[in-house]
Amino acid sequence: MLKISNKLVIADNEIDISAIRAQGAGGQNVNKVATAVHLRFDVQASSLPDIYKKRLLKLKDRRLNKEGVIVIKSQQHRSQEKNKALALARLQQIIQAVAVIRRKRIPTKPTRSSRQKRLDSKIRHGRLKSLRARVLD
Repeated sequence: MLKISNKLVIADNEIDISAIRAQGAGGQNVNKVATAVHLRFDVQASSLPDIYKKRLLKLKDRRLNKEGVIVIKSQQHRSQEKNKALALARLQQIIQAVAVIRRKRIPTKPTRSSRQKRLDSKIRHGRLKSLRARVLD
């Protein structure tokens, strides 16, 4: 069971985890032991609420393929258990990021005093630059 929030939990049977051989350096261990983990989570077939599904499918993330499946590969650690925990944590972060509702930004206008300060600083800077000019006889 993957806990997303207090009310939202994903069952283990919805997450497909398979062990694969890791790439890169590691000596003989790399050739013998499948320590890397491939996690697959089908968004459309999951028990997530519809709002979560829509937001997940709208994501512009390379881990989400065209079929609506999130694929996470974890091979950072040398043990399969650590890689599995890391992959599940990444999936949890993706879903939690979608759960946050961002408030719409309301554009504001600068105050009169802030506009005046800006103009005063521009005038001061222009005077300073004019003092750097070449002195003529």
